[in-house]
This record gives sequence, C-alpha cells and structure tokens, in this order.
Amino acid sequence: MARNVFCQYFNKEGEGLDFQLYPGELGKRIFDNISKQAWAEWQKKQTMLINEKKLNMMNAEHRAFLEEQMAKFLFEGHQVDIEGYVPPKD
Repeated sequence: MARNVFCQYFNKEGEGLDFQLYPGELGKRIFDNISKQAWAEWQKKQTMLINEKKLNMMNAEHRAFLEEQMAKFLFEGHQVDIEGYVPPKD
C-alpha cells in the first residue's frame, strides 16, 4: 500500500518513497518529506550533474557537493546549474 507524504518540493501531497534511499539524517528527511515524483526529478538532475561535472562518487568532496546540491534542490527550491562548474578553491 502506498504511503503519502506532504512533499516539500512540490508543496503538495504525493506518494512517498517506499524506503529510505539515502543514509543518515538527510535521508530520513527526504523519506519523510519528499515524494517519489520529486525524487525522480532529482535523479535526472543528479545524473546530469555527475556527467557534466565529471563527478567521481569515490571522491568525498564530489559526494559532499552532490549532497549539498540535492538538499538545496529538494528543500530550498534551488535549480541545479549544469553549466560552467567552478572547482572549489583549496
């Protein structure tokens, strides 16, 4: 049976994820507050980001960058900028 959540991304009720797809506190927040539809939108953006910026998921900095983009996209309404990646300054 489907579970519904109030999706913070779409600001409306929607079908919730079947299980927690991301670890930790952020994963719980996503599970409780993000619909399947919003998660699918993020997955498309995430794939584009990984490809465009040539992110390596074995690299902790790249994972942190992606997590930050995910949180901004899902919870703060930020659109993902795919053009022109500027690497972080050391």
